Amino acid sequence: KAVGMPLFDQVGKRLYLTQAGEELVKTCRAIFENLDQFEMKIADFKGLKQGRLRLGVITTAKYFVPRLLGPFCHRYPGIDVSLQVTNHEHILNRLSDNLDDLYVLSQLPDHLDITSHRIIENPLVVIAPANHPLAHEKNISLETIGNEPFIMREPGSGTRKAVQELFERNKIPLKVQLDLGSNEAIKQAIAGGLGISILSLHTLALEGTSSQLTILDVEQFPIERYWYAIYPSGKQLSIVARTFLDYLMTEGKELASKNAARTIPGVSQYSLLDTPHQGKAGN
Repeated sequence: KAVGMPLFDQVGKRLYLTQAGEELVKTCRAIFENLDQFEMKIADFKGLKQGRLRLGVITTAKYFVPRLLGPFCHRYPGIDVSLQVTNHEHILNRLSDNLDDLYVLSQLPDHLDITSHRIIENPLVVIAPANHPLAHEKNISLETIGNEPFIMREPGSGTRKAVQELFERNKIPLKVQLDLGSNEAIKQAIAGGLGISILSLHTLALEGTSSQLTILDVEQFPIERYWYAIYPSGKQLSIVARTFLDYLMTEGKELASKNAARTIPGVSQYSLLDTPHQGKAGN
């Protein structure tokens, strides 16, 4: 009644927002965001760090982001954290809807206007069972690897897209034998001898020296990628989000690199600590 226009349409049993309804939702979100900003600024004036931190991260980032949150939350016990973990496609949907403060992913979107901060390297490596016939070979060709059965992440995964692009550039068909929705399931399938895969080095963190997996020495690998913290361009970060971003770019960067180095044998060749970088993408 206050708006004077319908806010939604009913089609069958489903409700759809009208244009006026969508504008009302945007306005309400802006009001709540401004209230959060106000509360956090008052807390900052008092010398406190408290409020809510909303993070959206892609699936592979779950191997290091929670470990970075531990020290941060101990330092700022007044900060509540909401962590959403999903695949690349869903993270971009959340970014478009501005549902979170910061997002951590490894493939920058080229169709969205964002501000990005490079955190650390995220190399993709070829993983096989420890007893694989190629385990001790050097500089294995892509053609040889192309003959192996592959276990891949589901369509929509950033890792899968990067792998497909590499093989397509080299005109080598990829024999995908199995699609799985999680990195842990893929590692178990590899250990069971169902095939090989290409995953982020971070997925091997804490595997230990007794791991049933090994990293193959393959030409054009590792695929060089990076982790980025991003948010929509023009967005004013909350004090809590800015504090966490500063932490990511300093102590968090070093801590993530140390954790990623604790993997299975043969990964000492990869340096995960990168120089600070800030840039914009998707303009």
